[in-house]
Amino acid sequence: MESSEKRVALVTGANRGIGLEIARQLAEKGLTVIMGSRDRQKGLAAQKLLVDRGLDAHFSRLDVTNATSITAAVGRIADTFGRLDVLVNNAGIMIDTETNILELSLGILHNTLQTNAFGPLLLSQSCAQLMSRHRYGRIVNISSTLGALTDIVNPESVFAGMQTPAYRLSKTLLNGITALFARELHNQNILVNAACPGWVRTDLGGPRAPISPEQAAETPVWLATLPDNGPTGGFFREHQPLTW
Repeated sequence: MESSEKRVALVTGANRGIGLEIARQLAEKGLTVIMGSRDRQKGLAAQKLLVDRGLDAHFSRLDVTNATSITAAVGRIADTFGRLDVLVNNAGIMIDTETNILELSLGILHNTLQTNAFGPLLLSQSCAQLMSRHRYGRIVNISSTLGALTDIVNPESVFAGMQTPAYRLSKTLLNGITALFARELHNQNILVNAACPGWVRTDLGGPRAPISPEQAAETPVWLATLPDNGPTGGFFREHQPLTW
């Protein structure tokens, strides 16, 4: 086990897009960053990008849809580093862009929830135990305005024309998970918040999106490095609170 006072962060889905950028920015702030990815080859390639910049980055195989993989990854972190200070639940999928709620199949819903909500729930449960050892932790859930109930029922929303019911429901559930964890962990100096990165130029967002991964990562990185008196149980975009 390494003996270090450096903060240790785990970022899921860190092999590309927003996750890779969050990992880079956290490492540049002096954290040891563990880059979770279910694809070993892609994960190692992403790790090399950061290591070649002189950053303290490590790859860990992690499939957020598999409880055994989650348990194993957190166990390796505990054995290797003896601590975990930051968890960024970034991994996510959107597989129902052409579906409406009247046509949504339970299979698509289940697969979406498995990655976007159940995985973050299990990871947060496991990681909170490590964080509690040092009475310090920051959990950041990458959510979306598409999951905000106030946006879903707003006919004037800029997203009113988007369907994606499984994705929307998964982010609504993730927001609820965020609030519940914040309530349970507030007296342990473990701050839990959700962030909406906006419409980002990634494989998920597409090339027409107006926001770069670098810009999208700023709010999650801010939440991941909050001072002890920072907010908890909130939903943020560009450092500003959003309604649930």
